[in-house]
Amino acid sequence: MLWTVTIVCLLLAGLIFRQRFRKRNEEPEMAGENAGLAILEFGRAFPGEAIREVITTANGRTVFLRLHDGKAGCMHAHGHHYSCHLIEPGTVRVAGAGPKRLTIEFANAAFEGGLFEFHDEKQAAEVSLWMLGSFMPGIAAQDNRTAGQPT
Repeated sequence: MLWTVTIVCLLLAGLIFRQRFRKRNEEPEMAGENAGLAILEFGRAFPGEAIREVITTANGRTVFLRLHDGKAGCMHAHGHHYSCHLIEPGTVRVAGAGPKRLTIEFANAAFEGGLFEFHDEKQAAEVSLWMLGSFMPGIAAQDNRTAGQPT
């Protein structure tokens, strides 16, 4: 009888440990949940691009990145994998779809576009400005007055 109770307790402890271990291993890999992971993945895909700011969507599945030279980047989570895009001038179309929503269409990756909802209106406006800046990234770098900087 004692052996039966001991075996049942060991099996129960093993199942509990397995569930906790599995959950702990999956949490860091939850795509879009960790901005640090997004920065690392984008850095692997585009090592020459410096990231200035990161904004995630409300569901955490998409990350928009503002880059150092006026360009923008986008990362979509597909399970445990990301697809990274460097948004080239003239390859994106943005339209407002509500106070916290944007409809974004990518010319070079049409399947990645869609309706994106952000945490608040400020983030949606910021991302739309990044996309607008990615249309002509060279202008801001050429003339400080264009960027709103005093001369």
